[in-house]
Amino acid sequence: MQTLVNILLLILNVYEIILLARVLMSWFRPDPYNPIVRFLYNATEPILAPIREALPATGGIDFSPLVAFLLLFALQRVITILL
Repeated sequence: MQTLVNILLLILNVYEIILLARVLMSWFRPDPYNPIVRFLYNATEPILAPIREALPATGGIDFSPLVAFLLLFALQRVITILL
């Protein structure tokens, strides 16, 4: 059981790194046809899009990655405490 928990936490940590890369990428003008850029977009958009739709308009600032980080952190804590 502990191994499964560790694998799940590792997956969540890797996803946080992917999400961080997406945030850092948004500060620049990357080539949208670059395979790495497309991977980061495709890996994070299914999580960010629903969060973005649920948040109120904030004048051009996208807070969905911040909310995603908070949700991932909370999920990690719940997994650690319960399992």
